[in-house]
This record gives sequence, C-alpha cells and structure tokens, in this order.
Amino acid sequence: MATAAKVSKTENKNNHDAADEQADKEQQEAIEQIDEVQNEIDRLNEQASEEILTVEQKYNKLRQPFFKKRSDLIAKIPNFWVTAFVNHPQVSALLTEDDEEALQFLTKVEVQEFDDIKSGYTINFYFDSNPYFENEVISKEFHLNDTGDPSSKATPIKWKEGKDLTKKSAAAQKGKKRAHDDQDSFFSWFSDHADAGADELGEVIKDDIWPNPLQYYLASEIDEETGAGDEDELDEENLEEEDGEEEDFEGEEEEEEEEGDGEEEEG
Repeated sequence: MATAAKVSKTENKNNHDAADEQADKEQQEAIEQIDEVQNEIDRLNEQASEEILTVEQKYNKLRQPFFKKRSDLIAKIPNFWVTAFVNHPQVSALLTEDDEEALQFLTKVEVQEFDDIKSGYTINFYFDSNPYFENEVISKEFHLNDTGDPSSKATPIKWKEGKDLTKKSAAAQKGKKRAHDDQDSFFSWFSDHADAGADELGEVIKDDIWPNPLQYYLASEIDEETGAGDEDELDEENLEEEDGEEEDFEGEEEEEEEEGDGEEEEG
C-alpha cells in the first residue's frame, strides 16, 4: 500500500509539472502574439502621424491668408496685443510695469511654423518706434537640431542708453512695487535658451494666444459684463429678501392688532 501511495504522489507531481510547463508555454506564445499585434498598432500609429502631418501642413498653408487679414484688422486697434497679454493669466504674471509700458509699442505678433511643422517655429514681434530699443522686429526661433535636440535663438535687442529692461539696478527698481523687485523682465525671455524644449512662454503664445488672440483682448470686457450680471442678480436677491422681511413685519403687525381687538371685546 505504501508503495502504491508513493507512485500516486509521483504521478500527481509529474502531471502538475506538465500542466505548469504547458501554461508557461501558452503564456509565452500569447506574449509573442501580443508583441506582433503591438508592432502592427505602432506601424499604423506611425502611418497616421505622417498623414496627420501632411493634413496639418495643408491646412497651415490655407490658414495663412486669414492670419494676414486678421493681422491687418488688429492693426486698427490700439494696444491690442499688450491688452491680450495682460489679460492672459500666464503671460501677465511675467510682465513688470516697465514691460507693459514697452509693449504699448507692440503692433503685431506673428507665429510662423516651419514647412515641416514638427521641426520648429518662429515668433515675430513688430514694434513702432519707441524710447526703449532700436529694433523694429524682435524674433525668437525654436527648432530641432540635426541631432534631434531642441534649441532656440533670438534677435539681439538693441537697447537705447539707460533703457535696458533686462538689467537690474537700484535706480531702476527704486519706487517699484515689492512684488516686482526680483522679477525678470519679459524681454529676458529672448536671451533665455536654457530649456528650449520646454519653453512655456513660447508654447503659450503659439498654441493658446496666436490661434485666437481676440478672446484674450476681450477677456476684461467679458469679466466686467459677467461681474455686472452677478451684481444685478445679487441686487435682485437682496430686494426679494427685503420685500419678504417687510411682508413678515406687516403680518406681525396685523396679528398684534387682532389680538388687541380681541382683548377689548373681552373687557
């Protein structure tokens, strides 16, 4: 009996090992098949990216005449771009009081994407004659190098004597708000090339402001209208509450009069 029991245990162990081996084999085959399917998905994704790029390039060209027409119309509105920048929460946080004064002379902003959209873009800033610098156009360009690494370059700003907003001095800072004491000028961005692959300001201008700058130009007006509407609603609510209180007060007076009449009759 003992010998038979040992044989039975051995057979069970062999069967269990065989089952594990079969399961491992099936799992390995499934992994290989998943890898093959994933390769097909990756191939389709790559094909889709190429086709999407082609479509984007096509429509980027179609948009150009409308961008030009929009720029011509914007030129008729004084301080359009500085207003849009000031109304944009991320950009406004980067502006000092002096920056805002200098940007009063900004007449046009233009984003030009390269033919191969993935390889980079340029942002051009056009200025009227102003007391700060000689440049009529200041540009910053973002592109991928031959190695695939992102980099940027910009137009050197030709500051007029004593007007360089990127230089800190005690005289320049005297009388300024404390919050701006340690803040770099917006114009320092043109000489900052430390992390071109993650340039937040460039991306905000290209992807957020440039597609529809009008929404930021009008942002303050919309806020004012919304605020006025809220105030009207609050006034209406207050009037309703006051009317309700008056009705309650009148009701209490009537009850008191009725009680007084009742007491007189009893007397």
